[in-house]
Amino acid sequence: MCGCGGGTKPGDQAKGPEEPKAPEVVKIGHAVALTGDASIWGQSESNALKLWVQKVNEQGGIDGKKIELVTYDTRADSVEAVNVAKRMIEQDKVVAIIGAAQSGVTIAMTAVTEPAKIPLIGTTATNPEVTVKDGAVRPHTFRVCFIDPFQGTVAAQFAATNLGAKTAAVLYDVGSDYSSWLAQYFIEAFEKTGGTIVGKEAFRTGELDYRAMLGKFKEANPDVMFIPTAQKEAALAMKQARDLGYEGKFLGGDNWGSPDIIELGGSAVEGGYFVNLASLEDPDIQDFIAEYKAEFGSDPVLPNPVMAIDALIVLVEAIKKAGSMDGDAIAKAIEEIKDLQALTGKVTYDPDTHNPLNKPAIIQQIKDGQFIYVEKYVTS
Repeated sequence: MCGCGGGTKPGDQAKGPEEPKAPEVVKIGHAVALTGDASIWGQSESNALKLWVQKVNEQGGIDGKKIELVTYDTRADSVEAVNVAKRMIEQDKVVAIIGAAQSGVTIAMTAVTEPAKIPLIGTTATNPEVTVKDGAVRPHTFRVCFIDPFQGTVAAQFAATNLGAKTAAVLYDVGSDYSSWLAQYFIEAFEKTGGTIVGKEAFRTGELDYRAMLGKFKEANPDVMFIPTAQKEAALAMKQARDLGYEGKFLGGDNWGSPDIIELGGSAVEGGYFVNLASLEDPDIQDFIAEYKAEFGSDPVLPNPVMAIDALIVLVEAIKKAGSMDGDAIAKAIEEIKDLQALTGKVTYDPDTHNPLNKPAIIQQIKDGQFIYVEKYVTS
């Protein structure tokens, strides 16, 4: 056997190349309804956020760290959302969470996120209590959408100014906080314009025959009928109102933004206006829509996808400014955001409410079986 000089000593091992270290990542949670009735928006929201995370990572991530999106299905259920939040925080070690879309679900999650000091950004959660409880701001909870008082004011001012309405009637679901409060905000704002409420009727969740209530409205003949309910109830109410001979205008809130309202309401919903958070015709988001369609073969189901992207843009900016993964530092950085260009417009936070300031609403109209962009609307 030949020996070679410079050989290794018995027991020595030649060192090979070191294994490359896994790059550091920033884990961000996404709590979203991927199954159930809300999944039409949730699936699209999930697709959009994954697409945007990929884009951010291709551009260098957050100070060189890649974003890892941790997504769980809430089923739009408060109990499941709490379990999801616990899992994200305790097992996945996320630094922040995007979600949820539903106000009640988001509020439930704060019972977990606030004690853990994990920033939570609601996407389409419009109830004021998401970020403010008993007059005090929740320190780590924010949103990227407008709130219901603003939405009610937009609807009222649009009715008075753009539609020329002097009188209005309101039909709402007493079993829904969203519907009840939005009805009240509209009434208060409409009366401030000098308008008169000639009818106010409430039904219980699950009721589908509103003709007795709508008959009273027909006699009062309001210029506009405000119906701040989910799409099924709104569609049925409009059909029944037209059957009774009502010829005035219909107006609703952001819950109308589902194709179901057109399918269920048919010709009765034609011409109806509603307030929304986003529109496919908004010129500011056309590049995103084209990218989404190229990737997934269809348009995104708005508004949830663009709101989730706004939340991600806010988080990326805040984490960069904080220079830390500490929840308190990230929350403070979010509070200090001013004129940040997000997807749907510029974002400035009110530190006293954690709501975005002066974010415009979208007015849409149902026309020829489609949702038509009318305008971006800022209250006076």
